[in-house]
Amino acid sequence: MQRYVFIAALFAVSFSALSPAHAQSPYISRVWEYCPAPGQFVNELPEYEDGDDADSMCRKAGEYICGMTRSDITLGGWGGYVVVGFDHMIVNVAGEYDFRIWGNAFYADVNHPENGGSSEPGIISVSYDANGNGQPDDKWYEIAGSEYSRSTRNYEITYFRTPADHVKTPKMSEDLVDTTYIKWRDKNGTTGYLAKNRYHSQDYYPQWVTADKVTYSGTLLPDNAVPYKETGQTRYIMSNFAYGYADNHPNDNDGSKIKIDWAVDKKGNAVNLPGIHFVKIQTGVNQQCGWIGELSTEVSGGEDLHPDVTTDIETVESRKSKVECYKILKDGHIYIIINNQIKYVL
Repeated sequence: MQRYVFIAALFAVSFSALSPAHAQSPYISRVWEYCPAPGQFVNELPEYEDGDDADSMCRKAGEYICGMTRSDITLGGWGGYVVVGFDHMIVNVAGEYDFRIWGNAFYADVNHPENGGSSEPGIISVSYDANGNGQPDDKWYEIAGSEYSRSTRNYEITYFRTPADHVKTPKMSEDLVDTTYIKWRDKNGTTGYLAKNRYHSQDYYPQWVTADKVTYSGTLLPDNAVPYKETGQTRYIMSNFAYGYADNHPNDNDGSKIKIDWAVDKKGNAVNLPGIHFVKIQTGVNQQCGWIGELSTEVSGGEDLHPDVTTDIETVESRKSKVECYKILKDGHIYIIINNQIKYVL
């Protein structure tokens, strides 16, 4: 008898809110954090203006990538990141791709054994709003893409602002006006530089950052840029990885689609998320490509790939415990999910 009372109560709450109070957008609705690492497009995409601070640059980033705007923002060199949110939960639909992050990757029509053209892969992490406060302050789970086993986790790098008395070391044969422009050092003591090319003359260090050094941490992907010679000049094929990253395949290619089921915890264990509310995208490769510059993930938006799926979360009180219930409206059917398992289809 208790079971039937519970089901009746569940159906009551399920039928009460099948129509959302307002039309939800399938696209990114807000930028929560914008923290690019130094790079050749920093202070340009979006543009820094005198007086800008972290909040105003975050708002500008939102103007570039929220909704259907589809303008690029740069994340700079390795570690730079952006945190975005949607106005609804993107549902984890079993066996289907759930969302994609738009970038500016493209394939090159060149005779080269490597696949790709311009792929600057970014690590994607996702978060479910478990505490229900509408903010990205819950656990993050990395999307385990095709290179997960070849990646370095817990990597860390610090970039240093170029001092005023810095002496340039140009290499104009590669269109580089300064090969020792911005110094970096990683957690292992390895050091290197972001070079400055002749195509971008602005400051590459985020100008709204007052500190003279900035540190980033996360997952380091293997290098993916492969040099080759053409008409005496060194060029690069930036090879794409198979799946699971931002700015890795063209936006209209299935390779850019992401499954929430690919999310893993810090130990690499798969997690069973009902859906996600927030996405973090972070430049994943630390590699310089001569006159082309550093590999820097760009983001131009993002979308829920099944916006027809609507969800509501209810908690139904039984005699022994609270049970989390989801109702999903999809393809004309109502799916009742109890504790992340489909129990009824109406």
